[in-house]
Amino acid sequence: MSEDIAPEIVLALEIDDPALADRIAALLGGVAGLRLAAPGEQATATVVAQAARGIAGDFALTQRELDVLALMAEGASNKMIARQLGISVHTVKFHVGSLLDKLDATGRTDAVAHAARRGVINL
Repeated sequence: MSEDIAPEIVLALEIDDPALADRIAALLGGVAGLRLAAPGEQATATVVAQAARGIAGDFALTQRELDVLALMAEGASNKMIARQLGISVHTVKFHVGSLLDKLDATGRTDAVAHAARRGVINL
């Protein structure tokens, strides 16, 4: 009897952030039946990462603000966020302040709640 062999899926990554592209490539590298496309190679599917996600209004959150927001949603302190992202606590405070302004929030918990309601993050 012959075994059915699943067709190989060739996946291209179109991600501007090299660190994110490397993390995704590492995660997908071991998936059976999946191979990352070489530069210029025709792919079966393409993963595209957007630089910023829009929110209701005329503004968008930067990738770094999204990173900070995700860690805030996990309950991380400014110090923990700084360590995780390799930035200073002062820079984290700047990003938190920016998030509060952009999301029209009164505090960290309120910012996470506003972001979840607007579909910026999933809880």
